[in-house]
Amino acid sequence: MMEAKTPAQLASFISPQMVKEGRRNDWLALFAEDCVVQDPVGPSLFNPDGLGHRGKAAVAAFYDNIITAGGSRFDYEIHASYPCGDECANVWVGRTTMPDGTVSETPMVTIYKVDADGKILSLRAFWDFSRLMAAMAQ
Repeated sequence: MMEAKTPAQLASFISPQMVKEGRRNDWLALFAEDCVVQDPVGPSLFNPDGLGHRGKAAVAAFYDNIITAGGSRFDYEIHASYPCGDECANVWVGRTTMPDGTVSETPMVTIYKVDADGKILSLRAFWDFSRLMAAMAQ
């Protein structure tokens, strides 16, 4: 893992690692009570209205119903990270391996914003949802 220079950057590094390791409760502990997760940003099958998953209960449901759905495995590689104030933008690739061995690579940019305690207020992930759907259809 890269060395974190700010609380936002630290949260942005720890968050995908907790997902990779399947540490649901530790991942949820990174978030503020009034958090919002938009993954991806905008309308998708995961979030039809595009407003995001708001509050820890909704983020927990997102983890349970989307992130770990179907027994898939997650890995990632951060290519660049840009901390600025209480936010951090990361350029990276997420890899999802389905139970049948199908692998989907998703290039993305994520922007994390943290509060004064370093808890995640918002996680906004910019990636091409149609690319994931095409890979899943193969």
